Amino acid sequence: MSDNASSNIEILKERIDLLIKRFDEQKGIINSYVGRERDWKQNKIIQGKEISELKNQIEILSAKVSDE
Repeated sequence: MSDNASSNIEILKERIDLLIKRFDEQKGIINSYVGRERDWKQNKIIQGKEISELKNQIEILSAKVSDE
């Protein structure tokens, strides 16, 4: 009986180790996705600011041209 119990414990340990390994893999995938998403949002904000600055420059230049 003790051999059966110890083998069951070993099987349970293996399953737990497998679940922990899967969890760590999924956690890595999720962390990678979150990192890419944050980078994308940051780039989007930066590009939005650059677009606004360029629009302002166009307006300024257009006003100068129409004044002349």
